[in-house]
Amino acid sequence: MKASKIAYKPVGFALGAVGGMAAGMAFKQAWRMIGHDDDAPDATDEDRTWREVLLAAALQGAIFALVKAAVDRGGATAIRRLTGTWPG
Repeated sequence: MKASKIAYKPVGFALGAVGGMAAGMAFKQAWRMIGHDDDAPDATDEDRTWREVLLAAALQGAIFALVKAAVDRGGATAIRRLTGTWPG
């Protein structure tokens, strides 16, 4: 296993945790702006419409995917700067 891959493991883990928290906060903020409600609906929330539930799920998935890609790319770039090789 390359040194850059080994160096990336703990960095990737830490960045993933921070990114997950940031994505969760971004989703809550976006839902407040779009849904005018503090809590996003759960799939089993009887009082919410299909439209609300599916919109919340799609928005949450998009935000988490965007943050994950940005965090992974940023971490890989940082490892390349430190080690001189790409961790992939």
